[in-house]
Amino acid sequence: MAKFLDVLPDGFRPGNLDLGRPLDNQVALLKMQADLSGADVLGGFGGQAWGWIPNEGYKLLFNTYGVGASRLEFDPPSQQWHFSHREVLYYMDPETDEILETWLNPYTGRCVEVLHILNDPVNRIYPISGGRFAPPYPYTLMGDDLVYQVDVLRAEVNPITRREYPLHSQQDVYQSCEMWAIRGSFREINDPEVTSASCHTAWARISMWLPFMEMGNRPGQMLYHSQAFKLMNGVADIPPKVLAYIEKNHPQYLEAPKEWLGMARNENSWTYSKTIIDERRAAGQARGQSVFGVDDC
Repeated sequence: MAKFLDVLPDGFRPGNLDLGRPLDNQVALLKMQADLSGADVLGGFGGQAWGWIPNEGYKLLFNTYGVGASRLEFDPPSQQWHFSHREVLYYMDPETDEILETWLNPYTGRCVEVLHILNDPVNRIYPISGGRFAPPYPYTLMGDDLVYQVDVLRAEVNPITRREYPLHSQQDVYQSCEMWAIRGSFREINDPEVTSASCHTAWARISMWLPFMEMGNRPGQMLYHSQAFKLMNGVADIPPKVLAYIEKNHPQYLEAPKEWLGMARNENSWTYSKTIIDERRAAGQARGQSVFGVDDC
């Protein structure tokens, strides 16, 4: 018999799910997103990142590959699932797939240091009821294909302000859009012996220029498109070159956080970049406004 978490919400059912019932709907999603035994789950997502400037068209800037590590637990006092997560995404040469340390920005002609995405943690809460991320979630069931569509559009205070960081920030409102189509086999998800179902997610993101690009004074946006998979064989499913790099440089991203740290400490590219910029300015390492510029690529 499958071993589920010791602590589960009232009314939890491991299978025979009715997607119209809010908790069953949520359990189906969480079987794809995590492991209801409490074990770590790894995800891998390869894709591309484009630049888009109005009236200038598009440029393929990077290939990308990311790895996320997640762990799920249920918290009875708050009646919420706690999704502990950290993730890394590497920017790669679009022709060779080499992970980049420096990059010749085709828009500015300047060489810059590449700041990869290192989000630790980037946690989520799934409430049983009430709140923005409470079930039921919109879904499509076509034959055996179950697809949840989750769209998150953000507009909030940008930690990197235009006044203090004009080279690294386009605007004082942090804006991004992330769109997920999360797909799995309903037959597998509905099996009461399955705690962690296989999953494929199509992920797209629209965001501002990355701070390391040092293009705060230019119009335009970044477009990401990736295909993400739950890595059912663990690290064996990660491309060998990426695995070697992550093991050497960021091995902690192959394991989920050991404890729930809440949401207040969540990291993103802008908060992480601000920390790096401020540290380098304080150490006298800036060249004028630039902190990511390098002599050679």
